[in-house]
Amino acid sequence: MPAMASRGRGRRTINEINMVPFIDVMLVLLIIFMVTAPMLTPGVVDVPSVSKGKNMPKVVAQVIVNKDGTLQFKTPEATRSLNQREIGDAASRWQKAQGADSASAVVISADKGVQYENVVKAMDALQKAGVQRVGLSVKQGG
Repeated sequence: MPAMASRGRGRRTINEINMVPFIDVMLVLLIIFMVTAPMLTPGVVDVPSVSKGKNMPKVVAQVIVNKDGTLQFKTPEATRSLNQREIGDAASRWQKAQGADSASAVVISADKGVQYENVVKAMDALQKAGVQRVGLSVKQGG
């Protein structure tokens, strides 16, 4: 019996975690990601193309958004500088003057460098004023 008692006392618990298997697994995952990453295709966004519309408006008013955020309302008769609150009123008055039966529209023109927020604010002002046909001016071609 004394032999069994000495055998049990000779074992010690290991207080360390063996990191080698963990490192091996991480290196294998790293190699897998390094091999598969070049094979992945990047996401492609399909942007709609523009072409001539079928029923183009006969009379067009234009809202010009400048780089500094100022707005101009351009009609065939005149061009006026306005702020965000006044643009909707001017557009609705212009459409009422054109008459309900005429095909009139308001086109928003903005430079590439204009903040997108300014263009959206102009669209929102026109929508709140009840303008039915709002378009965006684009450059044709590449």
